Order: sequence, then structure tokens, then C-alpha cells
Amino acid sequence: MKTKITTLVLTFICIVCIATQAQEKAQMKTQRIEVGSKIPDFILKDDAGKDFKVSNYIGKKKLVIYFYPKDESSVCTKEACAFRDSYEEFKSTDAIIIGINSGSLQSHADFKKHHNLPFTLLSDPNNEVLKMFGVKDVMFLTGRETFLVGLDGKVVFKFKGMLKGDEHASSVLAFLKKK
Repeated sequence: MKTKITTLVLTFICIVCIATQAQEKAQMKTQRIEVGSKIPDFILKDDAGKDFKVSNYIGKKKLVIYFYPKDESSVCTKEACAFRDSYEEFKSTDAIIIGINSGSLQSHADFKKHHNLPFTLLSDPNNEVLKMFGVKDVMFLTGRETFLVGLDGKVVFKFKGMLKGDEHASSVLAFLKKK
């Protein structure tokens, strides 16, 4: 009798866990930001420890928001340096660049200084904003995806390429230039 009750309780717990996982996956699918979607409002700390509220920039600047896995990793460094090297061209299109990952403020500050990055890096320690945008993990790493947001706060272009870090800047810039 005791064994049957234990089995029933464990079965119930398993069913609840499976249902919860299915619900979380369904929510993640509905939160995916696509071209034409309005971006969510968020506030994160920047590499200097100050609050960065994205709504302060909507209507004033185009936003290039790129999510990347890790400061100082090979592909992430190539990506950041590609944005750095084309920074003036982005500025000429009235766009600002924002890099986001779960790294610490200190890691971002060191990465920014080491590679002379002239743009903002934001710390998303629990990947909450990454999840709001629906950026998917790849294996054991967080995803790499770039979103171009128009003055109206809606995504007008996006680029995804896990191993194509240096192509993110050139792809977004090419899109901006043909508009």
C-alpha cells in the first residue's frame, strides 16, 4: 500500500514537471521577437554601472541590439571588433550599438577597455532580456542574434549566426544603407 502511494505521488510530480516544461516552452515560442514586433521595454546596467532604459532611446535613435555569449571569447571578440570598426558608419545612419550578455559589469568594462569598444555593453545576469527577445541557446552557450530596431520601437531587420560573429555588423549595416 505504501509503495503504491509513493508511486502515485512520484507519478504526479513527474506529470506536473512535464506540464510545467511544456508551458515554459510554449511561452518561449510566443515571446520570440520577429521583424515587425515591438521590442519589450527593459532596464539593465551598463558597463559603467548606470541604468540603461531602452525606452529612453525609442523615437530618438535606431537601435542595433546584439546578444552574444561571452566577453573575450574568440567569435564574440570578432563580433564586437566588427561593430567597433564600423561604428562611425553606424553613427552616420543615426544608430546606436548595444551589446548584451550575462557577463558582469566588471567583465564588460574590461572587455570594452581591452578592445576600445565605443558602444554600450549591458549586463543581463539572468538572461531575462535575452529570453524576452526569444534568443535561443545553442548547445551550452547563449545564442548570438542581432536586432535592428527602428525609431518606432519595432524590429526592422535581424541576423542570426552563431559562428558568424563578424558578419553581424556587416549584415545590419548593409540593411541600413539600402534603406
